[in-house]
Amino acid sequence: MPDRPSRADAWAVLTEFTDNPSLIKHALAVEAAMRAYARRFAENEEEWATIGLIHDFDYQQNPTVETHLHVGTAILRERGWPEEWVRAVASHADYMGVPRETLAAKTLFAVDELAGFLTACALVRPDRSIAEVQAKSVMKKLKDKAFARSVNREDIVRGAEELGVELATHIEVVRDAMATIADQLELPPPAHPRG
Repeated sequence: MPDRPSRADAWAVLTEFTDNPSLIKHALAVEAAMRAYARRFAENEEEWATIGLIHDFDYQQNPTVETHLHVGTAILRERGWPEEWVRAVASHADYMGVPRETLAAKTLFAVDELAGFLTACALVRPDRSIAEVQAKSVMKKLKDKAFARSVNREDIVRGAEELGVELATHIEVVRDAMATIADQLELPPPAHPRG
């Protein structure tokens, strides 16, 4: 394993352990959001995107609190992944007890649940367009406990707070990032790309 694994390395690990299309699309959405935030914070886009792509690679085979990330972080360490990246991956689940000490770790936590929620918001639109999902509509749906009930709303709100970004802005950053890969997410492309 090179000192700094590449996106190709992350993709290889993700697809070695995951073949569920929904989980792969979630990894791609989180990767895009991490890339967008790295750009916004003037951080290393490739590193952040790679962390986003790999963050849930073990979930399909280890879907429980007792196994998810416990198994995955052990595999990443065995394979020589950078400890800082492994800690960022571990810290996106509070139950791991790993503090979010880096901006990359805080960002991963902030975008993870939101990416899933935004996908759900797009899928209930008649046009299914992620680009057309409005922050106001997302904030309203966050209050509807019956909508996408498996999404942890508290994590979405806390994630934006930990990043120091207004929730509406956070929603827009992640939505716009996801819109850039709408085809990979199997959602319609933006009708009119944003500035």
